[in-house]
This record gives sequence, structure tokens and C-alpha cells, in this order.
Amino acid sequence: MLKTGGDSMSIENRREREKEEMRELILSAANEIVASEGFEKISIRKIANKIDYSPSIIYHYFEDKDEIINILMRAGYKKIVEAISSVKLDVGSPEDRLKKMTNNYIEAALKMPDGFMAAHLSKSQQALKYTSSLFKGASKEKPALASLCKCIKEINIDKEMDDSEVEILSQIISVSTLGLTIKLIEENDIGNEQRQKLIKYFSEEIVLKIVKVKVNKN
Repeated sequence: MLKTGGDSMSIENRREREKEEMRELILSAANEIVASEGFEKISIRKIANKIDYSPSIIYHYFEDKDEIINILMRAGYKKIVEAISSVKLDVGSPEDRLKKMTNNYIEAALKMPDGFMAAHLSKSQQALKYTSSLFKGASKEKPALASLCKCIKEINIDKEMDDSEVEILSQIISVSTLGLTIKLIEENDIGNEQRQKLIKYFSEEIVLKIVKVKVNKN
């Protein structure tokens, strides 16, 4: 009996679904390894052992471990960028937008603590491609820094600041926020009330003071 076009499509759809399920299984296993051991410890063999398959099967779905790491990093970085980008840059005062972006960054990171810590404590080139932000010209490559720069320029609209100064200021804010975020993840037993007080004070007082120091000096 000949298979109909519908049967062929059904088989193809099932194969695609099974392929996607296997990819998700592999990525999930890799994510668990990263969370417990860090990006440096990930390997194809470890992933294979975790899902009870041979290493060769993983190469059927991914080119190598670097591709897997890049996918995991891209997914985490996307969440952070989306959290910051969700703040409309043409609504409200630049001060309010800056506070909101800072708060959103921290909250997004706290929702994925293991992956966030593993990424930012990693020295691997795959991870640094996403997490590095202190190099000259970073604001042209990093959407989060670009958003910060826009707010800083608007806050200092009556001051003369060149792009390099604005970028450095955005980098200082970025690493300061990173420091608080890492400590909040490490000290996760302080309670939600204390956590929210720290985030609120940092985003509403400290970040704006960092920006306004530059204003006062001119």
C-alpha cells in the first residue's frame, strides 16, 4: 500500500520533533554540568554519560562542545538583553529608565543564578565572547551597554561628554551592577525583603550618583 503525502509529512514531522527533543535533552544535560561544575568542565563525554548515550550521537546533533556552549550562552545573554530592552527608551525620564534597566538586569540574573554565575566566572573564550564588556568600543557591540549610554547622554544632555567618556561610565555602572548581582546570588539566604531593599537602593541611589558625579564635575 502506497503512503499518502499526509503520511510522509507525518513521519517527517515526527522525525523533526524527535530531533528537537534530543537536542533539548543534550542541552539540558550540558546546562546541568555547567551549573554544577562550570563551563570549563563541560565535555562531550560528560554530556553523553549524563544522558546514557555514546559521544558519537551528540556529534550527530551538534558540531562540537563549543557550539553547545555558544547556544547556552546565547540563551542566557538573550534573557538579560530582553530584560533591559523591555524598558522603552522614549518613555519617562532618563533617570527612571536607568533605574528600571538596572533593576531588570538584576532580577533577570536572579532567575537563572547557576547559569549566570557559571558564565561570569568563566574564563573560556566562548563565555567571554558574551560576558566581556570592558574593552574599547564595547558599547557598539553590546546592546545593554548601548542602552546605558543612551540614558547617560540624556542625563548629561547639558554637559560636553565624548563617546569614550560615556562608554566608560556605562562600563563602570555595568560592573558595579554585576558585583551586586553576584553577591545576591552567593548570599541567597538573606530573605526577599532585604534583597529588594538592596536592589532598590542600588538602582535608585547608587547608580544615579555614579552618573551625577560626572555632572557635578563639569
